[in-house]
Amino acid sequence: MNDSSAPAERPARRPRIAQKIAVVVALFCYLAALACGAAVAHFYLQVGGNSPLVASFAAAIVFFLGAGIVLHVMGRADIPDFRVG
Repeated sequence: MNDSSAPAERPARRPRIAQKIAVVVALFCYLAALACGAAVAHFYLQVGGNSPLVASFAAAIVFFLGAGIVLHVMGRADIPDFRVG
């Protein structure tokens, strides 16, 4: 049955090179957050939880996760082509 009220599907668009780069950088950010998590665990066991090293690496985890999420969303978005003509 053909439903005329259904929106027409747009053809799948290939991501632009900037979006591909954003996804790759997002993956590096996720890996950096994991490395910072390992550093937090290591320094927490070595020098304790009140160390500036632990706080710095914990803040870096938040930064890298946030940057990774933003870049991942930008890289996976279906951005329309605004060129005229």
